[in-house]
Amino acid sequence: MINKTSILFFILFISSSASFSQTVYSSIKNYNVYYASAKRNNTDWFSIRKFEDSGKTYLLLVDPDELETHVEDASLYSLNPMPMSQARLYYQKSTYEKALRKAEQKSKSIQDAGIQSGMPKETGISLTADLCPSGRPLDRRIFTDILQQFQKVEQPVPIALSITGIWMRQHQQDLAWLKEMQAKNQIYITWINHSYNHRVSKTAPLKENFLLEPGTDINYEVLETEKAMLKNGLLPSVFFRFPGLVSDHQLIYKVTDFGLIPIGSDAWLAKGQQPQSGSIVLIHGNGNEPVGVNDFINLLKSKTKSITKKQWLLYDLRESIENEFEGTN
Repeated sequence: MINKTSILFFILFISSSASFSQTVYSSIKNYNVYYASAKRNNTDWFSIRKFEDSGKTYLLLVDPDELETHVEDASLYSLNPMPMSQARLYYQKSTYEKALRKAEQKSKSIQDAGIQSGMPKETGISLTADLCPSGRPLDRRIFTDILQQFQKVEQPVPIALSITGIWMRQHQQDLAWLKEMQAKNQIYITWINHSYNHRVSKTAPLKENFLLEPGTDINYEVLETEKAMLKNGLLPSVFFRFPGLVSDHQLIYKVTDFGLIPIGSDAWLAKGQQPQSGSIVLIHGNGNEPVGVNDFINLLKSKTKSITKKQWLLYDLRESIENEFEGTN
């Protein structure tokens, strides 16, 4: 089990991901959902995607217990393809299946469905920042401030970024800056799928807005974002965040059928929601919500002494969710 305060864990994890950050899959073909048990050296990973690049076939794999993902040559694995329904029975005792189930249980609310918090016994939060389409540059204060506060007690500092395809396309310099911070072991980023287009209407009701807009192609919104991540040298995680945190029962199940875990928030700072121990905090890093960023910076300042004593930390989103289900059936 992961040691919450272990800097070694983050150093080992980031070193294993640094090489991936240099891998750009520039000629992806036949990118598809592909579910299979993938075994290698007595380790059982779960394949959720298969694609071709430069004449080779690759798999996007998930560790069912620790929710880590990685991409590898499919020829290295012994594969047992199965439908998602069978896979969920096969992995029913895993963190992955428990998280999918919990997200589906919270599917009836039209806003902020999915997993909203994790590991309530721990003192600290999991920070998520959304990168929705925006004409403004990345709000770099988020990253410079967390680095300043945590560099002596927790490095690389974990943060989860919900990224859209359009933001990647329009903000290449900001994306390169984030990748450089990760390559230097200053931060560790979990990349969350936030849809490709993130369409929004100022006038439409929520039930017809964001991904609930009539005519939305959910296959494109999910899979094209993952392809864009891979083409930019980013590692897709097993998480998905709904634009505007808006969804319905049917849409939640469509996303879990892609093998992705919907992530909400119990502390959207710009809306005045206050974080508690174990909260999944939401701010926007795309420059459109300075109020939420200011609130987060003020929160960090208020926790300075606790941070210095390692009594209030930032937690990796995977770690947070994994430990929430520790010891459960």
